[in-house]
Amino acid sequence: MNLEESIQIAVKGCGAEVYDIVTLKENDSNIYRVYITSKDGVSLDKCAEISRLISPILDIEEPMQGKYNLEVSSPGIERKLKKPLHFIASIGEKVKLKDFDKNVLKGELISADENEIKLKTEHGEETITYDQISSASTYFEW
Repeated sequence: MNLEESIQIAVKGCGAEVYDIVTLKENDSNIYRVYITSKDGVSLDKCAEISRLISPILDIEEPMQGKYNLEVSSPGIERKLKKPLHFIASIGEKVKLKDFDKNVLKGELISADENEIKLKTEHGEETITYDQISSASTYFEW
């Protein structure tokens, strides 16, 4: 079992799901960030509980070289979409995506499967395969 699978099992035991795991550097600090989702929403208490639960796992199987900070949080209302499961879970939401030619598409995500997505844009419906997408995220109109 690898580190990510161990984290997924621990998070699932708390009634949540791993949305994504990201390693990054901010202000000369290494950060190991675990984004979680839950049907009931993600509270600060839930994040703290999961942080306490996965911290010993990370002590045994260090995810990064040297010192790092563990952060557990919700991916937020405007979140990156990277995997087919992210798109599938976001059906009905507003999505903004860029293709590799830097064209931007915005619209409502009306369907998604393992191969492609369908967006309802101001110009009609557009079908896009994942290999055409450079970056994507949900967005909220304020």
